[in-house]
Amino acid sequence: MSDDPSGLPLKGLNLPGGASLLRGLARLGVTSVAELLLYLPRRYEDRRAITPVAELAAGAPATIRARVVDLRVEKTWRRGVQRTIATLADESGAVDAVWYGRRFIERRLTPNLEIVASGRVKALGWRVQLEAPEFSPVEGGETVNAGRIVPIYRLTKGVTALSLRRAVRELLDRFGAALTDPLPAEIRARHGLMTLAGAIEEAHWPHEFDQRDAALRRLAFDELLAVQLSLVRRRRRRARGSAPKMLVSTTERTKVESAIRSALTAGAASEWTSDQEGAIDAILADIQGGEPMLRLLQGDVGTGKTAVALVAAAVAAASGWQTALLAPTELLARQHAATAQRLLAPLGISVELLVGSLAAAERRRVRAAAESGAASLLIGTHALFAEATQFSALGLVVVDEQHRFGVEERSQLTAKGEGEPHLLLMTATPIPRTIAQLLYADVASSELRALPAGRQPIRTAIRRSSDLEKLWSFVGAEAAAGRGTFVVVPRIGDEDPGEEPVGEIVGEALERSGEAGVEEEAKLLALALPKLRIGVVHGRQRPEIRAQNMAAFASGGLDVLVGTTVVEVGVDVPRASVMVVLSADRFGLATLHQLRGRVGRGGSEGWCVLVSDSEDEVAAARLQAIESTRDGFLLAERDVELRGEGDVLGTEQSGLPPLRIAALSRADDRALAVLARADAEELLDSIGRPRAAARPLVESYLRGWPTDILVGTK
Repeated sequence: MSDDPSGLPLKGLNLPGGASLLRGLARLGVTSVAELLLYLPRRYEDRRAITPVAELAAGAPATIRARVVDLRVEKTWRRGVQRTIATLADESGAVDAVWYGRRFIERRLTPNLEIVASGRVKALGWRVQLEAPEFSPVEGGETVNAGRIVPIYRLTKGVTALSLRRAVRELLDRFGAALTDPLPAEIRARHGLMTLAGAIEEAHWPHEFDQRDAALRRLAFDELLAVQLSLVRRRRRRARGSAPKMLVSTTERTKVESAIRSALTAGAASEWTSDQEGAIDAILADIQGGEPMLRLLQGDVGTGKTAVALVAAAVAAASGWQTALLAPTELLARQHAATAQRLLAPLGISVELLVGSLAAAERRRVRAAAESGAASLLIGTHALFAEATQFSALGLVVVDEQHRFGVEERSQLTAKGEGEPHLLLMTATPIPRTIAQLLYADVASSELRALPAGRQPIRTAIRRSSDLEKLWSFVGAEAAAGRGTFVVVPRIGDEDPGEEPVGEIVGEALERSGEAGVEEEAKLLALALPKLRIGVVHGRQRPEIRAQNMAAFASGGLDVLVGTTVVEVGVDVPRASVMVVLSADRFGLATLHQLRGRVGRGGSEGWCVLVSDSEDEVAAARLQAIESTRDGFLLAERDVELRGEGDVLGTEQSGLPPLRIAALSRADDRALAVLARADAEELLDSIGRPRAAARPLVESYLRGWPTDILVGTK
């Protein structure tokens, strides 16, 4: 037996199900013992209660104990498909069980065999029948399908419920007792946690539901401890670095802020909101010290995040340091560059744009300006990561929409700086406070909630496709008044892979059904509104075409812009007054809130119209939440309530272990995360001591949960 059973590949273990099972598991990303032991059920069925056949009720699952009194195979009208029918009887009566296309059933069932069978009861006229029940012989039979709490796994081609249960059972029998628990008994006792081997056993084959809950609690703790160890170590490592000290006088700071505010308001310097003022104070205090800043600037839609970041960039320039501003899309990078050039020009600060669509000669010129120090602020996309992009004195890195970039990508950029550059992360998608307090505890945070003076609240309405004729008339009236309309659809075109069909999304006025793509929607709108000038934007367009259409819309050359969520973040068109989102139930709360924030930015009233015919309760609750509140922070909390946190944590982009078992939308798991945080601090403190016993434990968790944790044998 291997010294590390968890690291063993499944191939070669001769598991039930054979090569077909192994191929199917590989499609699910399961190729080792550890991965299969941690491939947990998605739900459980209680098949312990035996129902007399005479009491079977249609529409619900049931478990019976009965004898096979008849077995026959019939052909069906479907070509090549046969039906196996077994008549099962107990003392109270008899019922037929039916399987389609499963030719092995007749080999496993014989007359007079007593079995325990579980399945859904279906009405068949005045009778009932069992649909494709799972079963096990009573004498000497397996207990993986019936007569107990049974795990229900996510399956795929080649992976049947029976073969997967058998494989898991065999691995637990062979290796379960050999797994060494990495968590010290002291920590387990402190928090009332099961052993790891016991938790894995009960997570797959619980004797009682409270044992299942205890097992999942233990495994959730392991996940959370791995995350907290990563966070605490990251915070401590960054604190040990040295960063540029960006010192400016009060007079210089006042000059910077006044110039930016004046440019924002076309010459009449206004005041910052109290949130902006507090964020600026905090950021400037951070960058004046020698410890590297790591601050998250969360700003609701339209609250002025970019202006705050540009104050920091201007102060950096006044101190002789360069700033790099990273954006996730070229559209947003160009938007930021135009804004920065307008706001920083009065201060004589050189701003350059570096994106992939630039001509080679222009890219060389921009990179030369950055390397020589002539460019104080370089704004760009992934082109900033390129080896050819170098800086003279990079001291501040600003990452917009930070959840779209991974830790390694951010590291590539900060590595171009002097020492450890200050890092300002920005997001227009607020992180729920309950989650941020736990998983962003190593990051200082500033929040912008208040709208700057002159921003009008946006009115939101939910409409059905039957209302579209009136809606397009309203859009026409807005165009006549010189205002523009965005129309957002969930897909680019019919050829989009993986799209789900949806119901009718336009009314009888346009006489069509199905969901249109961008180009089709633009053509249909042209038919409904022939006098309007309509353009399109989407991610498959060449960047220069997309930029031209956006510029035409911004200047008034287009009345309506039809697009995808490429317009979700950062697009600033003051003349836009209406946002129409078709099939709005297809979008998440954060996206809908961002789309809404694209209108009403020019002082006039803004409208957001969410069009949906969906009858889904969760989708309806999501749209009602958008309609009832304009607070992005509240919406973030509501989104977690409705859908769970999903990847709101950004674990895939943050370098943190993913959460597969723990869910921070649950209060119990949030409390567990607090306990794991304290343990992480204690364990990392102990590593520095001579002959620290905790070192192997910490290193195993930091390598990654779950596959590197299940190691060792007895």
